[in-house]
Amino acid sequence: MGRVSVVALGTTQPLRVRTVAIPDPGDLLAHLPEHAPHAWIRHGEGIIAWGEAARVNVPPGPDRFAWARDWLADILGDAHIHDEVRQPGTGPLAFGSFTFDPDTPGSVLVIPRAILARRDGHAWYTTIGDPTPAAVTPLRHPGTIRYSDAALTAPQWQRAVAHAVTRINAGHLEKVVLARDLNATAEHPIDVRLLLHRLHQRYPECYTFSCAGLVGATPELLIRHIGDSVHSLVLAGTISRGSSPSDDDARTAALLTSDKDRHEHACAVQSVRDALAPLCKELSPPRDPELLTLPNVVHFATPITGRLADGASALDVIAALHPTAAVGGTPTTTALTLIRELEGMDRDRYAGPVGWIDARGDGEWGIALRCGHIDGTHARLFAGCGIMADSDPAAELAEAQAKLRPMRYALEG
Repeated sequence: MGRVSVVALGTTQPLRVRTVAIPDPGDLLAHLPEHAPHAWIRHGEGIIAWGEAARVNVPPGPDRFAWARDWLADILGDAHIHDEVRQPGTGPLAFGSFTFDPDTPGSVLVIPRAILARRDGHAWYTTIGDPTPAAVTPLRHPGTIRYSDAALTAPQWQRAVAHAVTRINAGHLEKVVLARDLNATAEHPIDVRLLLHRLHQRYPECYTFSCAGLVGATPELLIRHIGDSVHSLVLAGTISRGSSPSDDDARTAALLTSDKDRHEHACAVQSVRDALAPLCKELSPPRDPELLTLPNVVHFATPITGRLADGASALDVIAALHPTAAVGGTPTTTALTLIRELEGMDRDRYAGPVGWIDARGDGEWGIALRCGHIDGTHARLFAGCGIMADSDPAAELAEAQAKLRPMRYALEG
């Protein structure tokens, strides 16, 4: 690939990276500056970062993950690294966010200039070059939020769901995931840090993330890659939370006995297993799904673990997995064609992989769900639902609205 320019440092010299052990920093998010914050946090542990030592817009196309892997190998392979901690995520790393559709531009990788992290009893601080200390300013509130329809109105989206059901019942495909977007306009510029604080506080079981303007709290772990071990959490099959404990119990019972939701979940699990099998020398057997209960919804969830056969990096595994049936459909090619026909929008980075990868190829990546793209006073929010043969358009709309609640809460408080 050749030498890659180091954008923020303005030089083509190798990166100078230093990681040192530090005392427990407490609330990680409290250390973020307002400008260009990056984050990957769950249960108070994870990684925050700021500044840019290097940034690249990944070219669209079927080989974009391989291109990103090679770009990182080129720029990180020559780095001068002093690492006192030597844990996954120490040394230099990149935050990344990829578009859902491989032919859509907008995928990005950012190597931050400063990284603060805590996990598994270790805490560390990584710097590249000589970054200016971050000035942490008070959180800013966005004021009044106004919402408006984006690509499709609610009735138009319900008609799209009904059309998809017709196509499924005609035998064209088994499942398709249809998404909708919602515009939000704030009175004042939106402070990403405030959204991160609110999301992490309300949804600690999720992975709260920020990468190049994409912010959210996803429940779905696409891949955790540590050494030769790989772990994925598959979610599919969902019901909204109830208004009381008894209503919650009734809804959960309905989910557990729903043939539609169980079949949807089985399709998603099989798609992940089929994608991982060629890369793994060991892979966990199928199991009955668990329940993941969040403040707004309940999901069927199945963890999948394995051991890689040939030392593939996290980006190689992502290339094999994306898009899973949980965000695309079954069969994949047919589902993607129907998505382009019915959604009436560009998903951009919604439902694409988002996360981090270090110089060893280790990393954690989720699927960008329950998220929004933030730009000044504007936010574009997203939600999607798995459509099956017996899906009801009104019920799917209610599910989509429930999935929009995390980002609406983050904006409104």
